[in-house]
Amino acid sequence: MEKNNSLVKAVNKNVRTSPRKLALVCNFIKGKKADVALRDLEFSRKRISKDVSKTVKSAISNAENNHQFDIDNLFVKEAYVGKSLVMKRFRPRAKGRASPIKKPFSRITIILEEKKQKRVDK
Repeated sequence: MEKNNSLVKAVNKNVRTSPRKLALVCNFIKGKKADVALRDLEFSRKRISKDVSKTVKSAISNAENNHQFDIDNLFVKEAYVGKSLVMKRFRPRAKGRASPIKKPFSRITIILEEKKQKRVDK
């Protein structure tokens, strides 16, 4: 297999929201150009979009500083979410019982790719 060197990745490991809520925002930016994705995240009504935009900005700066990519040609190839740790708390209930409260954390992975521009010779 041939390695593709035009990929850049950024991972945000402990984001305090459930993966299900975060997946909605990540699917929203998938396939878009990086600057368009950042603009859409800025005007999104979801609270978690701020953390996703931080991760996208981190991936853009990785591409610019570590790999010398042109940031105008970057687009979001993949944006996916995984489960991380789960904080467990308990709430007192009737008759001396306790019921668990699960506070999940998530992990965001953003992969950017540089699109090569095709030259047309006349």
